[in-house]
Amino acid sequence: MAGSLPVSARVLRESGPLISPSLLAADPLRIGADLERLGDPWIRWLHLDIMDGHFVPNLSYGPALLRALARDFSGGVLDVHLMVEPPERFIDAFLAEGPSVVTVHGEATPHLHRVLQALRQAGVSPGVSLNPGTPVEMILPTLHLVDLVLVMSVNPGFGGQSFLPEVLPKVHALVREREIRGLDFVIQIDGGMGESTVGAAAAAGCDVLVAGSALFGASDLGKAAETLHRVAQEARVCTKKAFL
Repeated sequence: MAGSLPVSARVLRESGPLISPSLLAADPLRIGADLERLGDPWIRWLHLDIMDGHFVPNLSYGPALLRALARDFSGGVLDVHLMVEPPERFIDAFLAEGPSVVTVHGEATPHLHRVLQALRQAGVSPGVSLNPGTPVEMILPTLHLVDLVLVMSVNPGFGGQSFLPEVLPKVHALVREREIRGLDFVIQIDGGMGESTVGAAAAAGCDVLVAGSALFGASDLGKAAETLHRVAQEARVCTKKAFL
């Protein structure tokens, strides 16, 4: 079992933003081979989108892929993003396969506290996600229960969409709330992450940048990951210097 998150937001803030491959953008017949091509350190945090065709208008992977990842890529974080409604009906099937973190949508259940508490009790890191049109105020009462907050920067359901910059104020608000309350959750962003957008996300305060098409659509996956990481790191460094 992969277990909970091995890294804190404080560590990520010191070491710089992390690039996380989104397997939704990978060729289903080449996932293992593409991850091998990406190589270390880019496969230390794998993002797996689960879609039910109800909460979002698409279907994707199930527990079997998570089981295979836990078997062959168990050295890092296995990050399961449940875009399903209600998540209560799905979490047990995925908990059985060894995730590190399971993220549910605040919009998908009226019992968000209960779901997050159940994930913690099961020994995995709980995460909560927000769609672009959902205000951050919706999840403020649950921030003390989570290890990760995922800000969607596209409307979930399909890869390859354009980044929505209007979500960045939510990242700023989460950074402030984290500091004021002395919390340590990781801020993750997913959607439209590429060379032209990772800098803005990193500068806003995102710790984990989920990238799909920008990685798996590249001829050299490892080089593409290195470029995204460099751009994000430079943006974070410039932001820090601006506040010194």
